[in-house]
Formats: sequence, C-alpha cells, structure tokens
Amino acid sequence: MLSPVETSGEPDHPTGPAGIPSWAAGTVVFGATAAVLVLEILAGRLLAPYVGVTLQTYTGIIGTVLAGIAVGTWYGGFLADNVDPRRLLGPLITLGGALSLATIPVVRLFGEAFAGGGIVAIVVLSALGFFAPAAVLSAVGPTVVKLRLRSLHQTGVVVGRLSALGTLGAIAGTFVTGFVLVSAAPVSTLITVLGIVLVAAGGGLWLWLSRGSPSLMIWALLAAGTGLGLGLAVGVPCHVETVYYCARIEVDPDRPSGRLLVLDDLRHSYVDLDDPTHLEFRYTQLFAAALDVVRPGTEAMDALHIGGGGFTMPRLLAATRPGTSSLVLELDPGIVDIARERLGLTTDSSLRVEVGDARLGVEDLGDDGYDVVFGDAFGGLAVPWHLTTRELVAELDRVLRPDGTYIVNVIDRPSTGFVRAEAATLADVFAHVAVLAPPAGAIGRTGSNFVLVASQAPLDDAVLTAAAAGGPLDEVVLTGAELESWIGSADVLTDDFAPVDQLLLLGS
Repeated sequence: MLSPVETSGEPDHPTGPAGIPSWAAGTVVFGATAAVLVLEILAGRLLAPYVGVTLQTYTGIIGTVLAGIAVGTWYGGFLADNVDPRRLLGPLITLGGALSLATIPVVRLFGEAFAGGGIVAIVVLSALGFFAPAAVLSAVGPTVVKLRLRSLHQTGVVVGRLSALGTLGAIAGTFVTGFVLVSAAPVSTLITVLGIVLVAAGGGLWLWLSRGSPSLMIWALLAAGTGLGLGLAVGVPCHVETVYYCARIEVDPDRPSGRLLVLDDLRHSYVDLDDPTHLEFRYTQLFAAALDVVRPGTEAMDALHIGGGGFTMPRLLAATRPGTSSLVLELDPGIVDIARERLGLTTDSSLRVEVGDARLGVEDLGDDGYDVVFGDAFGGLAVPWHLTTRELVAELDRVLRPDGTYIVNVIDRPSTGFVRAEAATLADVFAHVAVLAPPAGAIGRTGSNFVLVASQAPLDDAVLTAAAAGGPLDEVVLTGAELESWIGSADVLTDDFAPVDQLLLLGS
C-alpha cells in the first residue's frame, strides 16, 4: 500500500537537471510572458494599415495569440521532457526574439495582399505575423519548470509560483505597452527593440546554461539576423505613427495645394491648403449643403465638431461664416499635430481643440450651447460604437439649441444594417431626421457614405432634396414615412447594445 508521500512507480528523487536559481527562473518566465502580451498589443497597430482597427481585428489577434500560447505551452512541455532544458532555454528565447523581429517584414510584405479582406484576412495576417513568436515564447514556461522541478513534492509550489509570475508578466506587458510604450515610440521601433532584447537575453542564457553543442543557438542567431535585416529592408507605410493611427499625407497630383490624410486603411480627410472652401469628398459637400439648408446665409454660429481629422469643416466655417466659433473634440493628439504642421491648421479663440474622448467631452459641455454638431469620427470604417448610441445622441440634443442640428457622416456596407440602426437611434431622440444617400447605397447595392441630419426643428425636405441632387452621385433624401420604411425593424443602439462592427460586417 502506498504511503501518503509516495506515487505509484515514481520514487521521491530529483526529476530534472540542476540549472537555474529561483530568482532567475521567475525573471525569465515573467519576461517571456510579458513579451507575448507586448506583441499582442502592438499587433493591432501593425495590422491597422491593412485591415483597419475594428472589433474583428482585435478578436482575430487575441484568438491567434491564444492559439500560439496553447500550442507553445503544450509542445514546450514535450520538448523539455526530451531535450536537455539547459540547452533548450537560450535558443528558445533567441528564436522568439527572431520571430518577433520578423513580424514587421511579414505583416508588411503580406499586408497589401490581405487589405480589406474581412475576417479571413484578419485571421490569416494575424497568424502569419504573430502565431509563431507567441508559440515559441510560450514554450519558455514549461522549460523553466523542468529546470526548477527537483522533486515531485515541489510540483505545486514550482508550477504555481512560475504560473503566477507569468501572469504578472502578462499584466505588466499589457499595461506598460498600452499606457506608456505606444505613446513613446513608433511600433516598428518597439518591436525591434523587443526582438533585440530577447535575442540578447537568449544568448546570455545559452552561454550560462548550455554544456552541449551550440548548433541550436547558431540557428536561432541566424534567424534573428534574418528577421532584423528584413525588418530594416521593408518600407514603413506611415509618415507618422500616432498613439492611435498609422498616418500619412499624400499630395493630390491634380491639385498641388490638395492634401489627403490617410489613417490606417481609410482615406479620412482632404484639405486644400490654399482654398478652405474646396470640398473634395462628397460627404463634406453634403455636410455643407445640409448646413446651408438649416442655416442659410453666412451668419456666424457656434459649432461643435466630433472628430478633427483634417479639420476640413472648421476651416470651411471660418472662411465662409466669419465670426463662427468652433470647438473640435479630437481623441488623438498626433492628429492635431499633423494638422498643424502639415495641413495648415491654426487654432485660436474661434477654433479651439480639446484632446480627449468625445463622449466625455460632450458630457462636460453646458446646455443649449451650439447651433450645429458635426459627427465625423472613425476607427477604421466604423464610427466608434460609444458615439452611436441613444445616450450620446441625447447628450447632443442637450447641448444643441432648440433649433440646432446634428449632421453626421456614416459609412456602411451594402447590408446597410449599421446606418439604418443609427437612423433609428437619431429618430428615437430627434423629431425630424433625414438620410442623404446615393441611390445605389440606399438600396444596399454598394457600400457608401451616408449623411444623416437630425433636429428638433422641422427640416425642409424639398430644399434638402434639391441640395443633395445634381452631384456626381445624385443623392436621394429619405424622410418621413419613406425613412420609417427604410429603417424597418432596425434596433435603436444603446450603451448596453451597440454591435456596430457586426452590423457593418453582417447587416441586421
């Protein structure tokens, strides 16, 4: 009969080679796990220029990295049982660093091929870039356990301690990357530094622990050198990496003073440096047309802008309605810097910018302070979900004067599930709503920009129709019973239920 301290067929004796002190084991596991989470956070930024920043993007990345962790932990345990872990640990970390360096050229080489490809493209591109480094770095944990586990009586203590330190490393990697690193340096720089640190740490551990053939380490170092070389050779798709976007400015070849602001994979704004009244994008033309209907003439007004981008509308109002006061709520300080340095933006008491989340910024504003609110904030193709809900729309109604108007730009795919839900949401708060849309977009034949106009005061449907018609897309205007029929059974979006990304992708 077995005693309480015995296990069948396994006497109490050392189970692995002596190798690494407790403090070093904890540090290695902490660092390797932190590196995986650093890569996971940075993956969204690296993929954004090709597949955008959506819930689907982060879902694909998280799922891919978790798959890598699962495979790496499983296979790492197998390797640790079949290869001397003293020879294995250093090369594993070095290879993890090499694969981390390779994420940059891999994503940039394959990114264009998968641009705009939906869920499959997101998952494939995530897997190509981040599955392998997550798997290799996750194999470090079982290897270190093997090095530390000297007695079966210590199994719980050793595994529990190292698992806890790995979790703390994941937390540290997440917080430090999201709160500090992304705003301190470009993503490519952060990944390169991480890869080099891992390669150096792996080399040091190999020299310290290994007593056998250097072949594993040589191959790992060759992989690291290849990854670094490819990363340096592949071009950067951004002119500026802000906290939130990969941004670039393109010169219009047909208009020397024209500038196009591209954020990730979205042609976001167009600015004419010499002529602020030139509106290149059709939705900005519709913004101006709708404004002229509800506020005809050149009278000054108080305007609130949700989203800055190229600051096209504030510049237009300053040029055409002297004395207008504009407040712009822009999330990304880097976008404001780009607008000032490259797009000719000048801010003063009549054009103010507040950097921060627009939802919080609106909540801080007083009642009845604005004649018009322009909504033009995007994360990829989607309006950020918390700027679409009834609660936000009610706040906008509060800050608008009784005859004020909310004019918002929405992009939707042929399903039109999102824009119909947003129209339903506006109609739940405002007495009068109109949707301006190209005919093909209104019937769900093509993806389109839709301009939604909402007010508590009556809208002149005939004048709106005349203003929208005659353009290159000859927009239709949906109001009244026609709008109700078009909205159909679409849900009102709320803070509790606003599946914006899913509506964009799948419809209602």
